[in-house]
Amino acid sequence: MNEQGRVRPGQHRDDAAILTLEELFPGDRMSMRSVRHFLKSPSARTWVAELEGAVVGNLILLTRRSSRVARIYSVVVAPPARGRRFAERLIRAAEAEAQALGLKQIKLEVRADNAAARALYAKLGYVEDEALPGYYEDGADGLRLCHTFGHEPAAPAPESLPSPAERR
Repeated sequence: MNEQGRVRPGQHRDDAAILTLEELFPGDRMSMRSVRHFLKSPSARTWVAELEGAVVGNLILLTRRSSRVARIYSVVVAPPARGRRFAERLIRAAEAEAQALGLKQIKLEVRADNAAARALYAKLGYVEDEALPGYYEDGADGLRLCHTFGHEPAAPAPESLPSPAERR
């Protein structure tokens, strides 16, 4: 298998691997019943990251018929597989699907203390939409992030340009 691994749509046979990955979260974990529900629900899309035949990451994207906004419900990559861009590849797969469905935006929640995830989301164009004090089961604060398609963050203004007053 490719040394870089691959990202593919999740299948029913991935349920146990997805549940095992859920154990990496400090709280708010899904049950097997929830995992199986998402794998068969028409309003959920699931992707898994595979490395050497093992599932090492997953992402669940939720949609609603009455909404133009999707929600990344869960994304996780096992520690030994980190650094191979699986999280980015999973997120890009979800974004491509959301755009193909005609959706305009993706939202997600992230722990405020998860610096690595926040840095990745910022790199991918996600911006803070709302602070969520005490959002998680263990009392940790969260942040709601948002990515609007076609509204990539503007490049910062070059600092070398003279101010209007300096141009006179």
